[in-house]
Amino acid sequence: MPSRRAFAGLLTAGAGLAALAACTPDGSAASPAGTSPAGTSATPSATASSATPTQVTAVTPAAATEPSSSPPTAAPSQAAAKQFSLTDPASPWVVVNKHRPLNPQNYVPADLVQPNIRLAVSGEATQMNSTTATAAEKMFGAAAAEGVVMTLASGYRSYSTQVVTYNGYVASSGQVAADRASARPGHSEHQTGWSFDIGDGGGACSFQPCFADQPAAIWAKANAHKFGFIVRYPWMFHETTGYFYESWHLRYIGVEAATEMNTRGIATLEEYFGLEAAPDYL
Repeated sequence: MPSRRAFAGLLTAGAGLAALAACTPDGSAASPAGTSPAGTSATPSATASSATPTQVTAVTPAAATEPSSSPPTAAPSQAAAKQFSLTDPASPWVVVNKHRPLNPQNYVPADLVQPNIRLAVSGEATQMNSTTATAAEKMFGAAAAEGVVMTLASGYRSYSTQVVTYNGYVASSGQVAADRASARPGHSEHQTGWSFDIGDGGGACSFQPCFADQPAAIWAKANAHKFGFIVRYPWMFHETTGYFYESWHLRYIGVEAATEMNTRGIATLEEYFGLEAAPDYL
């Protein structure tokens, strides 16, 4: 994206909260991340527990590790009949957060492609996995048919890109500020290829709280589930997801699961799959 996701200081009226940005600004591409603790299975729609933030130490890019065994598979919900892994980064249901790093940490999607949509970015950030790309093309097309112009503001971000981005924040602002501005390497959902950030055709409020009031964000919030996407970091669920509201960050989980979450009013993947909250790193 032309102007990478910057640490948005999210001063919500009367709340005075600093935004924890899951998507971080950077001079190159974007990248997701995600996995989970070994041996964890989940059933959609269990209630997420809360967790207490803990003190963290500096992070050095970790060597990649191969999955030790077959990843756990989530039991199907009433609407989402298919079963997918919550830990395999190639799975549309992989859950990546501050408690659940990718495994392997340097995972690269095997099917990265550039979707045929309007771009506001260059380089690796124009890419996403092929399933997400197909769904994004349909969603962007449907929005355009209703007069709403969306742009791709940030797609895939590699592990190495995230290392540079995160370490830059540590060097300039310190560990605590870095953890609120940037996902640690191996913990960014962008690295999976299942997530991307949208911009508005008019270019207003990119990666800022006011983006929630732009046509692209309003349309996506109301319609993204029809194409298999959710707004991954919803309003006022930062104590569950670890990040403040990012109206621009969409995540593909499939039409059935996304529609079920929308119908049942379930806001986060943590709650949907019955996983613990992840407000801070372990």
